[in-house]
Amino acid sequence: MSKFKEEKRPLLDSESQSDSAEPPSSTDTVLDLGKPINSMGSVKMPDYNPLLNRDLEHPTSNFDTMVHLLKGNIGTGILAMPDAFRNAGWAVGIFGTLLMGAICTHCMHMLVGCAHELCRRSQLPALSFAEVTEVAFQTGPECTRRYARFFKFFINLFLCITQIGFCCVYFVFVAANLHDIVKNYFIDISVHWYLFLLLFPMIFLNWVKNLKYLTPVSLCAAVLTVTGLLITFFYMLQGLPETSSVNAFSSWAQLPLYFGTAIYAFEGIGVVLPLENNMKTPQDFRGWTGVLNTGMVIVACLYTAVGFFGYLKFGELARQGSVTLYLPGDEIMAQAVRLMMALAIFLSYGLQFYVPFNVIWPLMRDHLNTERSRFIGELIARTILVIITFLLAAAIPNLGAVISLVGAFSSSALALIFPPVIEIITFWPDKLGEKKWILWKDILIMLFGVVGFILGSYVSILNVVYPEE
Repeated sequence: MSKFKEEKRPLLDSESQSDSAEPPSSTDTVLDLGKPINSMGSVKMPDYNPLLNRDLEHPTSNFDTMVHLLKGNIGTGILAMPDAFRNAGWAVGIFGTLLMGAICTHCMHMLVGCAHELCRRSQLPALSFAEVTEVAFQTGPECTRRYARFFKFFINLFLCITQIGFCCVYFVFVAANLHDIVKNYFIDISVHWYLFLLLFPMIFLNWVKNLKYLTPVSLCAAVLTVTGLLITFFYMLQGLPETSSVNAFSSWAQLPLYFGTAIYAFEGIGVVLPLENNMKTPQDFRGWTGVLNTGMVIVACLYTAVGFFGYLKFGELARQGSVTLYLPGDEIMAQAVRLMMALAIFLSYGLQFYVPFNVIWPLMRDHLNTERSRFIGELIARTILVIITFLLAAAIPNLGAVISLVGAFSSSALALIFPPVIEIITFWPDKLGEKKWILWKDILIMLFGVVGFILGSYVSILNVVYPEE
């Protein structure tokens, strides 16, 4: 297991794939993933406890971790929940959102539990998502060991795809809201022009190589997001109609779109291990009243509230992928919300971009020999990657379709398929509970994820190719 011991990771490594991951607000709460946390010696220790062997320069408190967990789960996805409820119906939406929140939270517990077990086996203080997968396959049944490096690469690939998808969503979100503002006061021009105008500021923003310089930008984005959500609730809760005015159940054909949007919104599993790895008291992360459960209950309630009240307020109009686009266009405060959320998401793009870039750039850097060539090569690589997300966003300017597709294709795999697989391999064959109930539970979750992955991706692709009029 020595190859894990000195592996270095950037400040936001490839597993920080939430659609709203942000750097913390003070130096006391920095998630220092840049230093090698896997640095144990080769001597095996009896009864090794990874939670007691982490040498952290700036460990986070329970409150810090709670804040980061909320940031890691609340982003553009929450604004799309009324569209999700439209595709499900309000009754199915409430039940489904709470159920999906419970399943996703359980999968997060599953991943952390496997990480602890594998850390004990390998005598390492902490592991990333991709490393957990690799160690599980290496120490699991004989037939899985040859695939360890492949599945580590596979996890990183899905994390990268997810983050690029988030970047595309951010591009479309900002363009759609700017289009609405300018259309109301000046002239109606195509959303594609706004995407093009955003391209160059996005490129320059992502030439910033050190995330510490983006911290003030992130703080500004956080303040704008909270303010925008509060004003949005103010609008949604005024003049609510009876629940009979909207569908309790939409249709079976639309349920896959609901699944894709909802799982996109809940996709914060990538930030779970970095947060737990950097806690001062990691034993407080799990448990019935631990940080993880408390944070995810808040997240599930917020998503359910925005989805239910947004759908109840706007009904069938809630089909554009962001609740801000339904607010009255003739009111200054509503336009201010659109501008605030657009600016907040624009400023957050660089943080989402950091993840795929730090997966791709090391593969290119090794082919450049001089410092100057690496400097220029990095700027070119950053520019090309931003242009790729721009082209993908321009190809699918339907915000709701992009969100559903990203959620169904990549988020469902990371949140619902891989954690059960890792748990089965980690505890195979004699630690899967009485009558192997853990095995059957994991198989059910995997089947749920696979069905959602296939149907959600298929219906989302159809929705991209043949968008609703």
